[in-house]
Amino acid sequence: MDKTSKIFIAGHRGMVGSAITRELQRQGYTRLLTRTHAQLDLTRQAEVEAFFELERPDYVFLAAARVGGILANSTYTADFIYQNIMIAANVINSAYKFKVEKLLNLGSTCIYPKHAPQPMKEEHLLTGSLEPTNEAYAVAKISAIKLCRYYNEQYGTNFLSVMPTNLYGIGDNYHFEGSHLLPAMIRKFHLAKMLQENKFEAIAADFRSYGFPKGFEGLEDFSPTRIVAALASVGITAHTLTLWGTGTPFRELLYADDLSQACVFLMQTRQANELGEFVNVGTGADSSIRQIAELVRTVIGFDGTIAWNPAKPDGTPKKLADVSRINALGWTATTALKDGILAAYNDYLKPVSV
Repeated sequence: MDKTSKIFIAGHRGMVGSAITRELQRQGYTRLLTRTHAQLDLTRQAEVEAFFELERPDYVFLAAARVGGILANSTYTADFIYQNIMIAANVINSAYKFKVEKLLNLGSTCIYPKHAPQPMKEEHLLTGSLEPTNEAYAVAKISAIKLCRYYNEQYGTNFLSVMPTNLYGIGDNYHFEGSHLLPAMIRKFHLAKMLQENKFEAIAADFRSYGFPKGFEGLEDFSPTRIVAALASVGITAHTLTLWGTGTPFRELLYADDLSQACVFLMQTRQANELGEFVNVGTGADSSIRQIAELVRTVIGFDGTIAWNPAKPDGTPKKLADVSRINALGWTATTALKDGILAAYNDYLKPVSV
C-alpha cells in the first residue's frame, strides 16, 4: 500500500476497525475512507455499490460485522446470519466490481468445529459440527471466506481472509447482552468492586454509559435498593460475583491493536495466494476461563468471592489457534494478557469515572 492509497475501513467505529484505523494513521496513511452505519448501510447492495462507484477505494479492510457474546449469538440468530452474510457479500462483490487492488476480510476462529483438534489449524475448517451457540455467526463468516476464495479463483482478485481468536481491547462492547468474555468480566468485576465499596454513583454512571441490565432499562431510581436489585440480576451481590458456566473451558485472547498490526502487515507484504484460503491470527497460548477471571480480578482489585453457574452454557471447550502459518509469514503478537487487560480497563473507566 502506498501512503496516499485510498483505503476503506468498513466498520471503523468498532473495536477492530478503530484499531486498524489507528494503526494506519500511526504509519502515515492519509486517505482513509470511513462511513458510519447511518451514512452507509452495508447490508444494502445498492448503497454499497454506489459508495464504491463514487469513492473507488484501492484497498479495503472488511471489519464490519454484527458481533456479540454467547448470549447475543444464541438469541439473535437470524440477525447474526443475515446481517453478516449481506455485509460480506455486498462489500466483497463491490470490491471485485470496482477493481479494488486488495481486500482483507476479517472473521473469527469460531468458524472451526466445536471439537476441532487443538491447536486448530486452517485445514480443520468444515471437518466437524459447529458450536451451536454461535453457529449462525460462524456460518456467515465461513461464507465470507468462501466468497473471497472463489472470487480469487474465478476472477483473479486479491482478497485475503484472516481469522483472529477471541478479541478484546480499546473501544470494546460492554453491554450486558452483547459483550464477549473479557469485556463482560471487566465490567462485572468493576461493578462488584464498586458495590463492595458502596460507590452507588459510580455504578449509576456505569449504567448511563454502558447500558442497563435487562429489565431495568431506563432506570431512573438510582437508590441503593434499586441498584442492588439491578446488579443481582446479572450475578453481582455485595460479596460474590457469579459468572456463567463452569469456568473450565480454555480461551485464547488477542489484544485488538496486535490484530490491527497483523492486518496492516499482511496488506503491505502478502498476497492472497501466500495465505492459502485464510490464516489464523492469535497468540498461540490460552488460559482457562477461571484463570482469566482471576487475572481480571487482580487487575481490577476485587476481593470478593467468584462463583460459577453451571446451568449456563460453557460454549466450545477449547479454542486455541495454530498460529505457525502467520508466524512463518513474519508476524507475532506482542501484548501480554495482563498488560492488555489493564489497557482495556483503563479505557473502560474513561466514561464512568466519578
